[in-house]
Amino acid sequence: MARIVVALGGNALQANPKDTSAEAQLKTCHETSKAIADLIEDGNEVIITHGNGPQVGQIIATYEAANSVDSSKPVMPFPECGAMSQGYIGYHLQQSIRQELVRRGIKKQVAAVITQVVVDKDDPGFKNPSKPVGSFFTKDQAEILMKEKGYVMKEDAGRGWRRVVASPMPVSVVEEGIIKSLVDGGHVVITVGGGGVPVIEKEDGSLEGVPAVIDKDLASEKIAELLNADMLLMLTAVEKISLNYNKPNQRDLSVMTVKEAEEYMLEGHFAPGSMLPKVKAAVMFASSKQGRESIVTSLEKAREALKGQTGTKIIL
Repeated sequence: MARIVVALGGNALQANPKDTSAEAQLKTCHETSKAIADLIEDGNEVIITHGNGPQVGQIIATYEAANSVDSSKPVMPFPECGAMSQGYIGYHLQQSIRQELVRRGIKKQVAAVITQVVVDKDDPGFKNPSKPVGSFFTKDQAEILMKEKGYVMKEDAGRGWRRVVASPMPVSVVEEGIIKSLVDGGHVVITVGGGGVPVIEKEDGSLEGVPAVIDKDLASEKIAELLNADMLLMLTAVEKISLNYNKPNQRDLSVMTVKEAEEYMLEGHFAPGSMLPKVKAAVMFASSKQGRESIVTSLEKAREALKGQTGTKIIL
């Protein structure tokens, strides 16, 4: 039996990016739960993490729209929007996974934990916003948003323009003890949703939310270390990590050592808004302790990847 942190990509929550309704997300979660249940059925301990970019973007947009109609309606602060997204995504996942486990006769409870992640108030990420959040826009739309709302917008791997916010490194997980207790008790836990709600720890020990987004892959790596997981499994839209992605000389990788991954990152093979954070997280986890492995593959190939039949494995 292996303890696996499964980091879900956006396609695991929204199969059709054009349909961002709650109903569509719940339907997609029911399909996603089958891949997760496969891993549990095989005897693994599974901890689930997920992104929240489009969802938190929708929540923010809703409040901004209400404020534009009636200025007395407040715009919800960014940390609270992140917590909201954790709640409703977690609800969809825990309901869907529970249903699939019940269908298979597996008696396990599923819990989503609203998770706060401590960041350093002096993290350089606050000076250089880089984390894409929300929907994709055309260049013309992006220019309007930058002018009217003061957003920082950047082009994202040839897929369009997105708003970017600060992306500080995760330092620690506030609810670490609670999550450990649940996992050790045999429960399926959903945690650090969207990278967790970023908070700074003040001198008096209190916590304060900050307007930022922690990369969910890096937060997944942090919780994987804290829980002493055997594997960090990052599920995305592609079956393997590639060099020269989408080019005539594209080369898919089955195994990549930490040293090779570091060289490929220096050579600029991985896009900052998509594959780069996954490779960084994979390298960090594989380097953290002898015997730990990271795997990047598609949601549909998760079970096969664990058997060594596909995916890209990152090893020390």
